Amino acid sequence: MTQLLVRKVRLPAGNMADILMEGGRFVRIGSGLEVPPGCQVEDGAGALALPGLVEAHTHLDKTLWGMPWYRNEVGPNLTDRIDNERRWRAATGHDARAQSLVLARAFLAAGTTRLRTHVDIDTDAGLRHLHGVVATRDALSAQMDMQIVAFPQSGVLGRPGTEALLNEALRSGADILGGLDPCAIEGDPVRALDLLFGLAQRHGRPLDIHLHEPGSMGAWSLDLILQRTAALGMRGMVTVSHAFCLGDIAERERDALLQRIADLGVVIVTTAPPSRPVPPVAACRAAGVRIVGGNDGIRDTWTPYGSPDMLERAMLIGLRNNFRRDDELAVALDCVTHAAAAACGFQHYGLAPGDRADLVLVAAETVAEAVVARPVRQLVVSAGRVVARNGALA
Repeated sequence: MTQLLVRKVRLPAGNMADILMEGGRFVRIGSGLEVPPGCQVEDGAGALALPGLVEAHTHLDKTLWGMPWYRNEVGPNLTDRIDNERRWRAATGHDARAQSLVLARAFLAAGTTRLRTHVDIDTDAGLRHLHGVVATRDALSAQMDMQIVAFPQSGVLGRPGTEALLNEALRSGADILGGLDPCAIEGDPVRALDLLFGLAQRHGRPLDIHLHEPGSMGAWSLDLILQRTAALGMRGMVTVSHAFCLGDIAERERDALLQRIADLGVVIVTTAPPSRPVPPVAACRAAGVRIVGGNDGIRDTWTPYGSPDMLERAMLIGLRNNFRRDDELAVALDCVTHAAAAACGFQHYGLAPGDRADLVLVAAETVAEAVVARPVRQLVVSAGRVVARNGALA
């Protein structure tokens, strides 16, 4: 049975310890641990130990990471980006399998060991992108837990045949059903949400709905989502990604929605973009809402920005929410560690005996410093095995 002992690391609480792993789990954490016979030993040299990082919302299938620069001349609207991407993929034969593997490996080198990715399902590409990302999940299954969302990027109602493809995707490797802007994209929010919730219920799968809609439009769509979550007994099975409207409505209306969101166990995912109103992390947490972080797209036809580094995303969440205190920066990290793992349903997560042995070492004295400085990952351990050193895959 594989054993690994990492000596002299600083735990998030500040105390020094050794960490012993066996059979892919943490088995002992304490000072001066003995070295079992045949055990691999790594010197932590006083580095800060973090649990494996968690990406709660990205799009591995879209990325151009590692490819030549894409000249972005896309129009300003969401539909412009959707249509442009569909045309570009068709013209170039974009290889979602190869590109998703490149980006997933970059995530792993930067310490991400659990990841949720959305994959486009539409009537042009069918399930081609899904099959590519499933192949990446299979290739990395020993190093990374990956969830796949079947995501109708072009909508469902306006493209006949998409519902059938989503149904097939949930039978062919997708774990979660996605959805998109019930008003702004679908145009008939009641019919669209009835379709999505019905499909999720038939398969017994969670829902993860992109909600970019602003202000009162977004609040109305969110109200409809919450109504169905309650009526259909889907507490704890619904995620709303982006939820820009929560940063774009009156505080009284927002707080009423947050209370319902908390009561229904609905998760909010934020990417903390600088250009849009965002759900306020502190207000969400004060209301009991689980809010977590993700990158969204990384270096694709939508945006030239992004990086497969969840410490960077935690820093951006902190910056967007004006987090300055060390305890506030710890909240930003929680958005891409414990809270994100719980929100996605990743099991056996943390830095305690019995948890899956995922570990990230960085040169920092505190969690706050790790978030702000984003040091190179000195060591990344996944399921008790060293997978990366000094920012490069081992």
